[in-house]
Amino acid sequence: MEFRAPLPTEISSIHALLSENGWVHRVPDAAWLQKLVKRSKCVVAVNAGEVVGFCRGVTDDLSNGYLSMLVVSEEHRRGGIGSRLVRSLVEGEPSVTWVLRAERPGARQFFEKLCFSVSVTAMERKREMRNET
Repeated sequence: MEFRAPLPTEISSIHALLSENGWVHRVPDAAWLQKLVKRSKCVVAVNAGEVVGFCRGVTDDLSNGYLSMLVVSEEHRRGGIGSRLVRSLVEGEPSVTWVLRAERPGARQFFEKLCFSVSVTAMERKREMRNET
């Protein structure tokens, strides 16, 4: 298993992974994903040439970071890939405070194992939904 930055040639594979795992509402097509990847810090998990995991964060690399996406293909879950993706993304600079949304079932417990804790100080201004038609 290889963990590294995604290659431009892997954008379609990453988009397929995201689409198959409930993220198509956030990444409607490969061109949109390409823009997100360019503006973000991303890591992929590649097994035998196949992208099986993806993690995306937005950070200034000095103080603040937001963990935006974590996706592992269903057949590769529960093997530590998600944990390795998150660590690859967030452990480079210890002075960065990383935040995330942990709404999905089991997310809170998963991220607590990676030293994230519930914050009572965070606030959010939700984005407007894009018209997908």
